Amino acid sequence: MAAPGARGSSLAGLLPAQTSLEYALLDAVTQEEKDSLVYQYLQKVDGWEQDLSVPEFPEGLEWLNTEEPISVYKDLCGKVVILDFFTYCCINCIHLLPDLHALEHTYSDKDGLLIVGVHSAKFPNEKVLDNIKSAVLRYNITHPVVNDADASLWQELEVSCWPTLVILGPRGNMLFSLIGEGHKDKLFLYTSIALKYYKDRGQIRNHKIEIKLYKDSLPPSPLLFPGKVTVDHVSNRLVIADTGHHRILVVLKNGQIQYSIGGPNPGRKDGVFSESTFNSPQGVAIRNNIIYVADTENHLIRKIDLEAEMVSTVAGIGIQGTDKEGGAKGEEQPISSPWDVVLGTSGSEVQRDDILWIAMAGTHQIWALLLDSGRLPKKNELQKGTCLRFAGSGNEENRNNAYPHKAGFAQPSGLSLASEEPWRCLFVADSESSTVRAVSLRDGAVRHLVGGERDPMNLFAYGDVDGVGIDAKLQHPLGVTWDKKRNLLYVADSYNHKIKVVDPKTKNCTTLAGTGDASNVITSSFTESTFNEPGGLCIGENGQLLYVADTNNHQIKVMDLETKTISVLPVFRPENAVVDGPFLGEKQKTLPKLPKSAPNIQLPPVAASPGQTLQFKLRLDLPSGTKLTEGVPSCWFLTAEEMPEVELEPKYLLAIRKWMPKSYLQSMPFK
Repeated sequence: MAAPGARGSSLAGLLPAQTSLEYALLDAVTQEEKDSLVYQYLQKVDGWEQDLSVPEFPEGLEWLNTEEPISVYKDLCGKVVILDFFTYCCINCIHLLPDLHALEHTYSDKDGLLIVGVHSAKFPNEKVLDNIKSAVLRYNITHPVVNDADASLWQELEVSCWPTLVILGPRGNMLFSLIGEGHKDKLFLYTSIALKYYKDRGQIRNHKIEIKLYKDSLPPSPLLFPGKVTVDHVSNRLVIADTGHHRILVVLKNGQIQYSIGGPNPGRKDGVFSESTFNSPQGVAIRNNIIYVADTENHLIRKIDLEAEMVSTVAGIGIQGTDKEGGAKGEEQPISSPWDVVLGTSGSEVQRDDILWIAMAGTHQIWALLLDSGRLPKKNELQKGTCLRFAGSGNEENRNNAYPHKAGFAQPSGLSLASEEPWRCLFVADSESSTVRAVSLRDGAVRHLVGGERDPMNLFAYGDVDGVGIDAKLQHPLGVTWDKKRNLLYVADSYNHKIKVVDPKTKNCTTLAGTGDASNVITSSFTESTFNEPGGLCIGENGQLLYVADTNNHQIKVMDLETKTISVLPVFRPENAVVDGPFLGEKQKTLPKLPKSAPNIQLPPVAASPGQTLQFKLRLDLPSGTKLTEGVPSCWFLTAEEMPEVELEPKYLLAIRKWMPKSYLQSMPFK
């Protein structure tokens, strides 16, 4: 049956026919009825005189996970293709990925199916191929991805929101579109019947599409996309969410791993440490040897008991929830993509840490988990274990309001508590609105601090501008931490690759560290050092040190706020040498012995306290007319009394690397 009129290539051409199909599916009872309706729909669409054809991928686009660029009308001819229009910051796009993974496990390219991710960036930072590479690895995307940086395909098809799926037939003909998340049943139904329909007609080809996974080219490293970090002020330890390795690390301040819980693969299992698993954990909070974890992609809050060496679930049911009110007991309450957690106190004046505040990114809200019976602002007494919404309507907005349930957040991703007067609030890194907000713990009122703009519906008011209040601009901030010693708030301005500092009294926001370049340069200057999408940060050593989860650099950086120096925390097991990241393509080599003639220089004693940064400078004065021969190994040792290995700041390693072969540096006995 021919459809009237000529057909353009926008998704609007599918709307009338697909809308009729979806209304009919609402009345269908059995699976056979549903299959038949979709089959009949395909007969109708396939019979149109003119295909509703998708345009060819423009030349010159950058591709990931493929040997070479893909053509719709050459490589994909004979395939049912799903185009996934996504942007990697978007929580709804992240929610869709498990559905696509499941579909890929059900049907392969030999069955006639291929998924192609079309990355259409929201933020300027997301247009950069290296940043998309990191996201592809973080989210374990194994199908081809094209960087449509200028949104040319998006505009030609008139795509309107993230995520959008477009299902194509074997001629590049558009068959279906699915907008938003939560359509898994329809996705499987439409795909399976499309494969059957075109196989019945002999139009499916089983040729293989050459895949070259980006993750296969990466070297191993001790940390992989660490998302968050927190300090245990009692035991002088750090807790790191090693997100890409799906594990939680408890490390001493020198970087030595004390506990490694979960990993290396994703999973969802409680029990003893050796058996427990997580799935892309983010936020961590610790008190009295108990760690609470935002187990993001499991949609759970987990509890790690370091004394019993056990992991348990305290909130969530393991599948993505849509409830925006809550109120059930934690382990019975569905939740959605918790991204950060912080401990706080209920209405009692005594500091008890009896509430776990949760940045619920998936529903754009702030939630609370009662660790003991207590009271929230404007709430009656609540029982221990209750998990419920505290602030946010659930609408994705940048809306401030005196009534917490009428306020709107947009993917809140970082939390920090200022419990003392006059602040008494939660600070929130609201990533998709590119703002920092404050939620009063007196009455729940939500107010603006910096970033964004006044229109609550505009989530595109981003930039990189130091300033006051609304004149300051951020780009997708993911982390905040409160410095009660200085009454300042530090912000991980993630997509600007900077650490910024906010005075909540004046609302003044300035750059503290980072140049804005996504790289890994460490110098003696805060403003000359660089980061790569830092996702979390915390204050330690009574306000002296700022620990930063430098996510895409796979490092924890240590910023000394007094000396203004930056170093990298070496992460290592007690029995191992330094593991702060191997060099590409090189293997560990045997440590050479120094000759007896090597000079031994003793330095005067220096008193040092735990956590203090020591600076050691080495200058080589070579005899006149001599030089170091390129490629010939050199080696030196640094030892101290009762301390066989001394930590050196990476800036000195950088200087040494200029004249020493990398392979020997890697085996040196210092961190």
